[in-house]
Amino acid sequence: MWTTRLKDYALLMRLHRPIGIFLLLWPTLWGLWFASAGRPDGLVFTVFVLGVVLMRSAGCVINDYADRGFDPHVARTRDRPIAAARVSPREALLLFATLCLAAFALVLLLEWLTIALAFVGAFLAASYPFLKRYTSLPQFYLGAAFGWSIPMAFAAQTGGVPALAWVLFAANVCWAVAYDTAYAMVDREDDLKVGVKSTAILFGRYDRLLIGVFHAAALAWLAAAGFMSGRGLLYDAGLVAGALLAVRQQYLIRDRSKDGCFKAFLDNNRFGMAVFAGLLLDYV
Repeated sequence: MWTTRLKDYALLMRLHRPIGIFLLLWPTLWGLWFASAGRPDGLVFTVFVLGVVLMRSAGCVINDYADRGFDPHVARTRDRPIAAARVSPREALLLFATLCLAAFALVLLLEWLTIALAFVGAFLAASYPFLKRYTSLPQFYLGAAFGWSIPMAFAAQTGGVPALAWVLFAANVCWAVAYDTAYAMVDREDDLKVGVKSTAILFGRYDRLLIGVFHAAALAWLAAAGFMSGRGLLYDAGLVAGALLAVRQQYLIRDRSKDGCFKAFLDNNRFGMAVFAGLLLDYV
């Protein structure tokens, strides 16, 4: 029935697991608020929030298409719609194209530089899932893909991409490496069996240490962004809250259990929220 098919499409887009939407939304909001000095344009705000939902959904679809040979062999992913043969690869590609076209139609409402940057963002989103076959650093690429909304936000709000945008971009790359390494630790044993590469495998016994290092680097870049834009104590308070959450994540992954690592990954929603809350209150 068509209702069952729509449900499978929703599952393929991970609409039942919005954590990815939030991890893409928070850096987008950081960029919008910094770029607009706390007063984002209504149209720009709407386009970017809707774009976050569409592009995260598209990213999930192309990820499952790329991993259709791996997912049936991994306990956590074997019931995904493509892996379980409930959605065909061709259907997945059509859904991916539809979502990307919808997102691009939204971007056409903005100025030319944002449109040009959108092509780069689309390439990053489409190519990321294939990198785990060839490099042990796909988490860095994910950070670039998830953070590309930051220079786009500056372009949409200001017509340019200043140094501040790239400082925030660097912060997001470091943050993504931290949280996605914790996520990859959940599947490390299965990934080793099927030949998927990740920073969780590359870092080995230094995984916890390097997650802490990249969280610290993300906070340092965020502090630099605050200094460059003249932010105050409320913004700093948000960074302190983020630092405490990063410490809590170290406790969650202390024994590298799958459940603890997954909880640490999910906890990054609160990290991104804390940073944005401080930024929002500081501008208010």
